[in-house]
Amino acid sequence: MGTTTERERSPEERLRRLARGVFPPDAAASETARRRHLRLTKPPGSLGELEELGIRLAGMAGACPPPVPGRPAVLVAAGDHGVLARGVSPWPQEVTAEMVRNFCRGGAAVNALAATVGARVLVLDVGVAAGTEPHPLLRRARVRPGTADLSRGAAMDRREAARAALAGAEAAEELVREGTDLLVTGDMGIGNTTPAACLVAAFTGRPAAEVTGRGTGIDDATLALKVQVVEEALALHGPNPEDPLGTLAAVGGLEHAALAGAILYCAARRVPVVLDGISSCAAALAAAALSPPSSGYMVAGHLSAEPGAAVALKALGLEPLLDLEMRLGEGTGGLLAVPLVRAAAGVLSEMATFEEAGVSEG
Repeated sequence: MGTTTERERSPEERLRRLARGVFPPDAAASETARRRHLRLTKPPGSLGELEELGIRLAGMAGACPPPVPGRPAVLVAAGDHGVLARGVSPWPQEVTAEMVRNFCRGGAAVNALAATVGARVLVLDVGVAAGTEPHPLLRRARVRPGTADLSRGAAMDRREAARAALAGAEAAEELVREGTDLLVTGDMGIGNTTPAACLVAAFTGRPAAEVTGRGTGIDDATLALKVQVVEEALALHGPNPEDPLGTLAAVGGLEHAALAGAILYCAARRVPVVLDGISSCAAALAAAALSPPSSGYMVAGHLSAEPGAAVALKALGLEPLLDLEMRLGEGTGGLLAVPLVRAAAGVLSEMATFEEAGVSEG
């Protein structure tokens, strides 16, 4: 992504080029993994969804057994939102920058859970309104200081959306270049569940009321307002799911675009991506619209308590590994699924077949 010729292309052209570089998982490797599961020392299907995950991982890697991820990382993309002025969240915008500082200092939930599973944390400022200070855990690629109010006009223009996506791709490129073999998507942005709901509605065709949730825990009156704001935005823009970049620009967030770009980069490099909550799911829908094969490299880490997450995962054809009623974001739910991804790959590489173990089959 970083050659001189590539940089001379327009952001939108570079993004299209990245999307074209994603190819479907290897069906032959998946089938080999499926057949191997039938020969392992266990009743067929007795490991349930763990078996299906291992089969998918083999397809992603193009090899059976697939490599067991040893260097996971979580990319936390951060941005602010003009729609916050409509009152969709009680939290002030300043919290976004304050939480970015907390991530960098190691004091947030994402840091604690990343340490638990041995994952690296990288924070990407792609649109924090207050700005951020340099830090080893932070990459600053601010496209603009937050989006505009999507209920009154476009959140950003197409070029900005493409630049945000490329910033996410470049952050993922850095991680993969330095050894990351499993990426967890995380987010931070006060008010970002409103654009996430807009994106889910736009890409799935479901009504605003079905995909809009309470976010940080808003009351009934604020939820009703939030649904109204999402409805107004959809009516204003009439986003076309066949124009994913235009949809991101009209009703998305800078961090959603960045995560979509990160997903595309990893998919192009056959690196599995574990999705976190509603913002990650919204970004995944955008990535899948930009490049349908990219969904083959996604793993649904958990089922967020936000209603739009279930709608998005169903549209993506993904089953969540966990359901803990979480809705924090940051990549927390996705990180908790990392041991399951490792286990799914490890079963295929470490378990003996009936022939290898000298065990009689039933």
